[in-house]
Amino acid sequence: MTGLRRLSQAISEGDGISVLVEVRDADGARAAAEQGAEGLVLRFAADGIRAATELPLVWIGSADDARDADAVVVDVDAAGDRLAEMVNAVHALGVECVLKVRDEDDLELVLATVDPEILLLSAEEADDDQHHLDRLLELLPDVPAGKLAIAELAVASAADVAELERAGVDAVFVTAGDIGLLVGDAHPEV
Repeated sequence: MTGLRRLSQAISEGDGISVLVEVRDADGARAAAEQGAEGLVLRFAADGIRAATELPLVWIGSADDARDADAVVVDVDAAGDRLAEMVNAVHALGVECVLKVRDEDDLELVLATVDPEILLLSAEEADDDQHHLDRLLELLPDVPAGKLAIAELAVASAADVAELERAGVDAVFVTAGDIGLLVGDAHPEV
């Protein structure tokens, strides 16, 4: 674990919404960084990613398996009664904790149990007829001021990202693609 590249700092600095990109290898990490990503998300261990970029690395999975991570996602639903214990374990590693919430109950539990800095809003609990973006926007007003909100939107368009930014979301987590289309004209396409 490094914990040297603070995710919270990366997504709170600068203008506009930050884009965090899921990558699988060092080439994907380099491409995402070149296209303007401000953080990388990993679900599987991959050699060479830390050497390929200085961007913060967010690990989704067990904290025990995180390598070179700067932040670890704790799934509130999966943590259950062990939420505080799991958050403390992540902080003991010297990295930031990102708490994944799917609904108002998850958010209420988090706020009653721990003092989160970063929340990952997930649309996994969206109704069948509800667009994922709408579900994320429903959760956002319940996030207290001063907390960083990341929206998990696997398939995102530039319009979706712009709407999340207008609503006050600090960052959006997307799968790899043409990140340049999501971050605007500030970064050259590679």
